[in-house]
Amino acid sequence: MEVIGSLLSYADGHRERTGRPFVTLSYAQSLDGCISARAGEPLALSGPESMRLTHSLRAHHDAILVGIGTVLSDDPHLNVRLVEGKNPQPVVLDSRLRIPLNAALLTTDSRRPWICTRENPDSERVRELEKLGARVMVLPSTSRGQVCLSSLLNRLGEMGINSLMAEGGARIITSLLLDRLADFVVLTIVPAFIGGMRAVSELGQSDPQRFVRVTNPRYERLGGDLILWGRLG
Repeated sequence: MEVIGSLLSYADGHRERTGRPFVTLSYAQSLDGCISARAGEPLALSGPESMRLTHSLRAHHDAILVGIGTVLSDDPHLNVRLVEGKNPQPVVLDSRLRIPLNAALLTTDSRRPWICTRENPDSERVRELEKLGARVMVLPSTSRGQVCLSSLLNRLGEMGINSLMAEGGARIITSLLLDRLADFVVLTIVPAFIGGMRAVSELGQSDPQRFVRVTNPRYERLGGDLILWGRLG
């Protein structure tokens, strides 16, 4: 698809220029902006064609980022299955190290996750996770007690990660937009109204001049869904 070509052209040389990986937001939502019917309950929105695009996007990124809420509700593998390609490195934001020891990311053939947590984690829990092959990365926290995303991107850049795909959940999507840390978006829009949990929360802007916008947006119908993509600015 054309979206892959656009993504690769924008991402080329980004880490060398900024010191950070190129960040792509990629998720599916309903017409009313919802990603699930209720918080904590997974909901498969994308059609089969859109799911293949998601897996192709995974194959074109070095790493993939989700929050602990996504792990607890979906138990994802975060690998590439529907197309040919390499698996991205899973990165999980988990400020309290709540990831279950029997999570798919820790027990299947997927690449073992890098688990990002805040200062002074429980040392015994760290040992348990490392014994299962995970890498625990301790990072500064925000005033809200969450892992600082800016610090995470700096660390990933230092580790040679050129591109990062963020699949959610809502808190990560909102935080990346709020802090203007996302560079590109690939949005799957499903023609349905859900009235559930919205993908983006309050961004604190009422001035249209300060809205996060998609510059030069492109779109294409894929199966029963609409795919919209473009650079974020």
